[in-house]
Amino acid sequence: MRRAHYGTGSIQPRGPNSWRLRYRIGGRKFEETVKGSRADAAKALRDKLKAGDDGRHVAPTKLTFEEWAKDWLAIKADKLAGQTIDRYDAILRLYLVPTLGALPLQKIKAGDIDRAYAKLKLAPRTKGLVHVILKACLKTAVKRKLLQSNPVEEAEGVDAEDQDAGTVLDEEELAQLVRGFEGHTLYPIVAFAAYTGARRNEILALRWADINLDRRTVAIKRSVERVRIEDRYVLRIKGPKKARHARTIQIDASLAALLRKEKARFLEWGALAAEALAFPAVGANATTLRSPPAVTTVFHDHCARLGHDLRFHDLRASHETILLDAGVPVHVVAARCGHDPAMLLRVYAKRTKKSDAAAASVIGTLTAGVLWPSCGQEAGEEVPTA
Repeated sequence: MRRAHYGTGSIQPRGPNSWRLRYRIGGRKFEETVKGSRADAAKALRDKLKAGDDGRHVAPTKLTFEEWAKDWLAIKADKLAGQTIDRYDAILRLYLVPTLGALPLQKIKAGDIDRAYAKLKLAPRTKGLVHVILKACLKTAVKRKLLQSNPVEEAEGVDAEDQDAGTVLDEEELAQLVRGFEGHTLYPIVAFAAYTGARRNEILALRWADINLDRRTVAIKRSVERVRIEDRYVLRIKGPKKARHARTIQIDASLAALLRKEKARFLEWGALAAEALAFPAVGANATTLRSPPAVTTVFHDHCARLGHDLRFHDLRASHETILLDAGVPVHVVAARCGHDPAMLLRVYAKRTKKSDAAAASVIGTLTAGVLWPSCGQEAGEEVPTA
């Protein structure tokens, strides 16, 4: 059969609804097989030639998604913390490779991604993380000219935003929770998290040298990370992930008194080393890091005994939201907690019962004398005064 020519390319039938495209870009020959009608093949060829003219051409490759996922993790290894890489690896391996792994990278469509998401029986927050990681993975493929566009942009995606802040406690609920940990080994850690909004791994990396009890200030500039080295996990200290994460915050007199009592307990065993941790591992020396996952597990278990289903991160969310409800400016709360102000408003500014009641009270003041005259007369009720 005679080949039909389209500019510098040609289309050749290979079988039922299968066509071989051959074309030149920049003096190089390319060949690719496409499925569909002849009109579909002609459009695909025109698109490739135009992409070549525009400098957007992507050379055909048989690279699978699974192969690219491994390459992507290797690319990111020098830029991200080891714990983050481990998390990305687990997400890709457990939730994306089983459904997308065998597909050629360049053949993945939005529909494939939607079907992969539909099979995930995960909490909304975890599902949202899967979406973010896949989007980032394929975005790098576009930058490396392995993909012409990111199919995740055309997929339905997931709606996990409302779940990101977890459970938010009001002031009374938070105080009750903290009191419920009195006498527990996690008590000082829970109290510190509740009344500073610091991240779990930041708290576990704190040294007594970072805490000035006389001035009631805490310098947060380190974090614990848990990384896998060969066949085991190890804990190590890392610097702040972002510049705003490093900060010095003020603490109140009550928390300072609690920390002073905790420090005195350590001093009974002798002078503290320069690297002595404020919250070291139980039963170990003062410089042994406490395991973050173990803290989370123990915290969750004790919360369950207290009648709560909480994440440790909910302490941070509650602290930030309480401050926002109290009228503390968002940029002040963000600086205190090492947060991006826009993210803080979008994710953490959740309503509590107190803030919702306060909002209703303000609205009631605004509507007094406007809605009540007519409503009260119709209902035969006494009209209140503002």
